Amino acid sequence: MPAGVWALGFVSLLMDISSEMIHSLLPLFMVGVLGASALTVGLVEGIAEATALIVKVFSGVISDYLGKRKALAVIGYTMGALSKPLFALAPTMGWVLTARFVDRIGKGIRGAPRDALVADIAPPEVRGAAFGLRQSLDTVGAFLGPLLGVGLMLLWANDFRAVFWVSVVPAALAVALLVWGVQEPVRHESKAKRNPIQRDSLKCLSRTYWGVVVVGALFTLARFSEAFLVMRAEQSGMALAWVPLVMVAMNLVYATTAYPFGWLSDRMSHRALLGWGLLVLVAADLVLASGHHGIRVLLGVMLWGVHMGITQGLLAAMVADTAPVDLRGTAFGFFNLVSGMAMLVASVLAGFLWDRCGASFTFYAGAAFCVTTLLGLILIPDDKSPASPAG
Repeated sequence: MPAGVWALGFVSLLMDISSEMIHSLLPLFMVGVLGASALTVGLVEGIAEATALIVKVFSGVISDYLGKRKALAVIGYTMGALSKPLFALAPTMGWVLTARFVDRIGKGIRGAPRDALVADIAPPEVRGAAFGLRQSLDTVGAFLGPLLGVGLMLLWANDFRAVFWVSVVPAALAVALLVWGVQEPVRHESKAKRNPIQRDSLKCLSRTYWGVVVVGALFTLARFSEAFLVMRAEQSGMALAWVPLVMVAMNLVYATTAYPFGWLSDRMSHRALLGWGLLVLVAADLVLASGHHGIRVLLGVMLWGVHMGITQGLLAAMVADTAPVDLRGTAFGFFNLVSGMAMLVASVLAGFLWDRCGASFTFYAGAAFCVTTLLGLILIPDDKSPASPAG
C-alpha cells in the first residue's frame, strides 16, 4: 500500500477525532450552555450540511480543472482546524453557526479532492483496499473522538469549552501530516485545460458511472441517518449516559471490517459484493424492527456496522473505476452531492414514518428500499476495468 494512502488515512483519523470530540457534545452545549431550542439546533445542522453538499461538487470540479488535488485538500482541512477554537470561544449561537459553517465548507472542499487523490496514488490492483484502509482509519477516529470527549467531560466536571480546546490539537496535527506527509503524483497534461462540467466533458462520464451514482443514491435512501440507531437504543431502556456508546460499537465494527472488505473488493465482483452488503443491511433493519431489547438493538447496530464496512469504501472504488482519470474529482463531487441529497430525503422520511407509524415500520421501510436497490444493481455492468482519460 503506498505511503501516501496511509498518510491520508491518518489525516482523516486525526480530523475525525477532533470533529467528533465536538460534534458528540455540541447539541448538549447549544441547549444546556447557550440556551438554544431544538428548532435552532436543527436549523444550524441543516445549514451546515447543506453547505457541505453544495461545496463538494465545486471542489471536485476545480481539482480536475487545475489538475491539483492536494492544495484543495489542505485548504479544506485547514478551514476545519481553524473552526475548532470558535466552538471553544462561542458566547452565542451566532458563533456556533459561524463555526459550523466554516467547518462544513472545509469538509466540502476537501472531500472530493481527497478521494480523487487516493485514487491517483493507489495502483488499480489495490484501489479497493486503499479506500477501505482510508475509511477504516477515518472510522477509528469517529469512535475515538466521542470516547475521548466523554472521558474528558468526566475528568473536568463537564467543562465543554476545555474539551473543545483539546480538539484543536489533533486538527492541527492532521493539517501538518497532510502538508508534509503526502506527495501528490505528477500528472502530465497533454492538452489544454477545459471546464470539467461543460457538456463535452460530462459526456465522458459513462453510463456505468451514472449507474453507480443512481445505485449509490438508492442505497443511501435505504441507509438513513444513524441518529435513528441512537433513538432505537434509547427505547431499549438503556441508561441515557450510555446510549452514545451504541455509536461507538457501530463504528468499531465498521473500522475493523472496512479494510478486509476493501481488500476483498479487489479480488471479486464489485456488484456481487455490494449485493452482499445490501443483504447485511436488510438483516440489520429486520433485527432492529423486530424489537427494542438491548441485545437485539446491539446485534442490529453491529450488523449495520458490518454493512458500512462492506459498502462505503467499495462505492468509492466503483466511482474511481468508472470515471475518467482527469474527471475523478468531478465524479466524486457529483456522487457525494446526489448521495447527500438522498440522505436528507431518507432521514426526513424516516423521521416522518417514525412519528406516524412507529420505529419498527421505519426499519421495515429501510429493508424495502434495500430490496429496491438490489434490483437497481442491474444498472451496473459487472466490469472492473479501470477508466481511461476523458476523450
